[in-house]
This record gives sequence, C-alpha cells and structure tokens, in this order.
Amino acid sequence: MNNKFIAELLSWLKALAIALIIVLVCRHFLITPSVVKGESMMPSLEDGDRIILSKVSKIERFDEIAFQAPDSRDNYVKRIIGVPGDSVKMDNDQLYINGKKVEEQYLEDTKRLLPEGDQLTNDFTLVDITGQEIVPEGKYFVLGDNRRVSKDSRSFGFIDEEDIIGDVKMRIWPLQSFGVIE
Repeated sequence: MNNKFIAELLSWLKALAIALIIVLVCRHFLITPSVVKGESMMPSLEDGDRIILSKVSKIERFDEIAFQAPDSRDNYVKRIIGVPGDSVKMDNDQLYINGKKVEEQYLEDTKRLLPEGDQLTNDFTLVDITGQEIVPEGKYFVLGDNRRVSKDSRSFGFIDEEDIIGDVKMRIWPLQSFGVIE
C-alpha cells in the first residue's frame, strides 16, 4: 500500500510540474494577463478591466497595446495611431494619416456626446509634438481613446517597439464584457 501511495503521489506531482511549466512558457512567450488602470481608454477599456495580451501578434495600426511607459514604471494601454513611416495630423477633430482622412469609428459615440463645437482631440502634427515629420523605424505613435485625459504620445512622444508587451486580444473581466477585442 505504501508503494502504491508514493507512486500515485509522484504521478500527481509530475503532472502538476508539467502543467506549471506549460503555463509559465505560455505566459512568458505567448500570452499574458494584465489589468487596465485609469480612464485613458474609455469607453473601449475601463479602469479595472482584466485583459489578455498576445505577445506574438503582428502589431498594426489601431491595435490596442500594452507597453512599458517611457515616463514611469507603469504599463500603459493605448491605441496605435502611427506606425513606422506614417505622418500623423489631427485637424478640427479629424485624423489624417499620410495626408488621408481616416475615420476613428471607436470614437463616434464619444464625439456624439460632445457639445456642439467642442473637440475631443486638439489639433496637432507630428512635427509639433516630436519634431519629426514621420514615425521613425522601430517606433510607434499612440493615443488613448479618452483623448481629453489620456497621457499618450502627445505628452511623451514615440514609444519603442521593444517596450511593447503585447496586443490586447481579449477582455476577461468584468464578465458582462467578456470577449474578444477587435
């Protein structure tokens, strides 16, 4: 009986060790959980939302990403607006990328709630903010969806590609908002 118990215990310990290794490898190389702090991405993401980040996704314009903040020890979640080679301009609350008008559908509801004549996003150009005409290689220009309160590339400039932790793929909390982020 004693040998049977030890064999069963070793079997369980081996299974748990393998499961732990799989979880650690997945978390380090593939996905990682995170928590949204603050209101800079409202209404898309809210303070306290639990999200899953993909560490292997190709980063594209308008993706929501988490990254190491260049001005603090915090991680920020923002939306990529400019990718390497882009020129970015905001004029009369209208985004222009590479000289072309771009609709920001994720902001439509917020803009509708503004009093007539108010802007969600103040006018700017990349030159005004960064002194450069285009987003350099290995860098990104990011904005929060809650433009009036967001601390983003307008205040700290470009973010480095190496500082990106992952692409927001899923919200897992609160349960009523559970689902894939598109």
